[in-house]
Amino acid sequence: MTPLVDQSDAQLVVGIGRFRDDALAEAYRRHGGAVFGLARRVCGDAAGAEDVVQEVFLRLWKQPDRFDPARGSLRTYLLAQTHGRAVDTVRSEVSRRQREGRDARSTANAGYDIEHEVWDLAVADQVTQALGALSDDERAAIELAYFEGHSYREVAVLLCQPEGTVKSRIRSGLRRMKGLLTESGVKES
Repeated sequence: MTPLVDQSDAQLVVGIGRFRDDALAEAYRRHGGAVFGLARRVCGDAAGAEDVVQEVFLRLWKQPDRFDPARGSLRTYLLAQTHGRAVDTVRSEVSRRQREGRDARSTANAGYDIEHEVWDLAVADQVTQALGALSDDERAAIELAYFEGHSYREVAVLLCQPEGTVKSRIRSGLRRMKGLLTESGVKES
């Protein structure tokens, strides 16, 4: 068997099609720099470029049959894929920024007044107090799930506790918080 460094790009793609991760690694070694360079130029930032590179090589791993050596080199194929994916990423980012700008303007135009802001701050203070009244186990589970955005399963792993226990603590903690908030005059909206 020919060492990977001596194989042609077409042979590497055949190896990738046979789920040989060492063939993908060799393709990345050969072409990853060029792919990243193009992605960086189009995206304008390293993080976006890294995402594009990952997607391009993942697509090569999942669909190696899309590369046709009769139509051009592997580098040309990867750079074409990179350009298309990077342009999509930039367009998506521009769209997201425009959407967020429109949303911010409409929120500003909606007239969020000082009275609402004071009420929100008072409610936030009441929530903080209610959270402080919970047991340490309930508070930790609720903070991880609701303030840090973890799933029940992730909270269970982070706290080294069974998932059912975590769910029960979150439910009982939220029930207690609701009671405390109702007692302090905060009503459900």
